[in-house]
Amino acid sequence: MTIPTSNSIQTLVLASLVAAPLQPQVKGALESPRPHPRLFLDDADTATLRGRIAESAELRALHAHIEASAHAIVKAEPITRKKLGRRLLGVSRTCLKRVVHLAFAYRMSGERRYLERAELEMLAAAAFEDWNPSHFLDVGEMTAALAIGYDWLHAHLSEGSRKTIRDAIVAKGLETSLRGGWWVTTTNNWNQVCHGGLSLGALAVVEDAPELAERILARAVKNLPRAMHEYEPDGAYPEGPGYWAYGTTYNVLLLDALQSALGTDFGLAESEAFSACADYYLHVTGPTRLFFNYSDCRATHRISPAMYWFASRAGGPSLLWHERRALDEFLRDAKPSASSKDRLLPFLLIWSRRLVEMREPATRHWSARGRTPFSTHRSGWDDAATFVAIKGGSPSANHAHMDIGSFVMDANGVRWAHDLGVQGYHSLESKGIRLWGKKQDSQRWSVFRLNNLSHNTLVVDGALQRVKGSGDILKFSAEGPMPHTIVDLSQAYAGQLQDARRGLGLRDDRSVVIQDEITALPDKSEASVRWGMVTRAKIVTRPNGTAILTESGEQLTLRVLSPAGVTWRTFETANPPAPHDAPNPGTRMLGFYVKLPARTRTRITVLLTPGAQDDANLAISPLQDW
Repeated sequence: MTIPTSNSIQTLVLASLVAAPLQPQVKGALESPRPHPRLFLDDADTATLRGRIAESAELRALHAHIEASAHAIVKAEPITRKKLGRRLLGVSRTCLKRVVHLAFAYRMSGERRYLERAELEMLAAAAFEDWNPSHFLDVGEMTAALAIGYDWLHAHLSEGSRKTIRDAIVAKGLETSLRGGWWVTTTNNWNQVCHGGLSLGALAVVEDAPELAERILARAVKNLPRAMHEYEPDGAYPEGPGYWAYGTTYNVLLLDALQSALGTDFGLAESEAFSACADYYLHVTGPTRLFFNYSDCRATHRISPAMYWFASRAGGPSLLWHERRALDEFLRDAKPSASSKDRLLPFLLIWSRRLVEMREPATRHWSARGRTPFSTHRSGWDDAATFVAIKGGSPSANHAHMDIGSFVMDANGVRWAHDLGVQGYHSLESKGIRLWGKKQDSQRWSVFRLNNLSHNTLVVDGALQRVKGSGDILKFSAEGPMPHTIVDLSQAYAGQLQDARRGLGLRDDRSVVIQDEITALPDKSEASVRWGMVTRAKIVTRPNGTAILTESGEQLTLRVLSPAGVTWRTFETANPPAPHDAPNPGTRMLGFYVKLPARTRTRITVLLTPGAQDDANLAISPLQDW
């Protein structure tokens, strides 16, 4: 008899939720919704939050920034319905930023100018002919904007404005969603954003549209587990940390809205894998406070209000190790703005109300299985620590790149090994690139930043990784003199190599070992394999297999330990040749070629050591002995 693990039990629970007849449960919960304001922050919570802000210099500074942004929004013209390509999403997000900041500022201060300007913004959105349902994220975020404003300001809006805003939520949000679409049952961030935004709308207008609200919420509670299942088994988000911040934040908004409005989230927040995803967001950020920005993601770590929700629930102040520092930097440098950036910032204050003091995380080595397996090792949690991370996964995953086996590295406060990250979607779509194809010959893979030519992994005979290939973590160890991870790259190079494995280890002296073991095809005369690493550092190469990288007064020494006799080269990354590719100023790829005769097995070992001196006598061990 097989005894289910906790993760498999959670899978069964989520599967049963998806299949369960939820309509009666939702209908029962909707029979007595709490009065307005019912979403996230009732009047008692508001009073408590004022007290917390008064007691904390950090929260006072954040509240002052939010109020200054609300003041800037008062001076801005209301939004207009102007699409960028096929998207209205930027407008929806601007509306959300403005309404949330203005409504929050009004509830905290009582200044009518914030109320009146929020009312004007919502009426402008309500007057749009539609909220662009052909790209349904736009509808999800716009519905969220008007739902929060309608609920938080309900008692202070004129009856005419209440009706206009309520009718827009119903007609342009909720009823429009009844047409359905692939987003309803998908497993990616669209599920979380669309169901999240629509659920806020349903909870905001439940008194006036009870049957419609019931349908919307039952559908959300039934289908949200499909997206939450993607965090299994250990919390890693398949779409990378940027989309973690997007999808997970809307997931949290939905859960917290259900709890605050109805007193129940129908057990959704009990998902162990979803709770663990906060650890993922903690560990995916290096000491430079840059992400390992794989998939369609930018490198800069932005403040995540959702992390404060996780920390307050789990009593885990170490989850905020990066967040509190990011907040300090934000408060030092950020300017008040009416734009869509940091549109949900007030929720950091809302979700920090049970926060305890921060402490250093206990774990320095972390790994997660799942659709996109991922692993990190760090020498410590100080700013100068060495941090190295590696990923498996597949280019076929949503928003994924051809980056199986790719890595990033920080040391002494410098990001030495970079991922170029995402290129703006409109910049590609406006040039005719069909960006979302996932076949081997899809135009998506003609984009330099998306294929393996630009990533810190192997390139065989100039060919692309296999879209259907997937890399698993074969071994992860947090113990011994060299904590390490070994990833199977074989499927990524099907038809190019017989097999391939990459090991990544962090030594006691804070140096990093990258070791590839590859076998040539039996029926191919010779393969040319390129090892590469993108950097922004100044590079000096030497004939003995050594390269010295210099940046910000720090150095990193790279030495090829095997095979002997290779020559370091630099490859162009700053100005890719295709007209649709964005430039990558200040970057270059450092690498070398290895010739691989038929039926031979080769070991490629590179030592990366912070500073000018390395361990030239390091003994090389096969991956099987790691």
